[in-house]
Amino acid sequence: MTLQHLFLGLLGILVGVGASFTGLGGGFLMVPLLLFLGYSAQKAVGTSFLAILIISVSALLAHNKLANVDYRVGLALGAGGVLGAQLGARMLEHVPTASFKKIFAVVLIGLAGYLFCQK
Repeated sequence: MTLQHLFLGLLGILVGVGASFTGLGGGFLMVPLLLFLGYSAQKAVGTSFLAILIISVSALLAHNKLANVDYRVGLALGAGGVLGAQLGARMLEHVPTASFKKIFAVVLIGLAGYLFCQK
């Protein structure tokens, strides 16, 4: 195991805590991290989803033990998300990494502003 793999594992721990605590899935942390490490937008998003899958299953198990899961709502959102994920992946293939970084930043700033202004 290289030092980079150890570093990525430690970052995975931080992302796992952030994802499980906020419910944001970890992509909001993982994608910028992978972009910083030099990944293209497409590879960063795809790699992030693999990590998020693993983190999400673990977080689901933990939240299930605490009775914090509404399965009907989660399954309905997930079913719609399957279609959306297919469309989003195909759309991303046509977006240069530099443009993706700007779009991603605007989305994060918008989300932050929305959460900040709520009561």
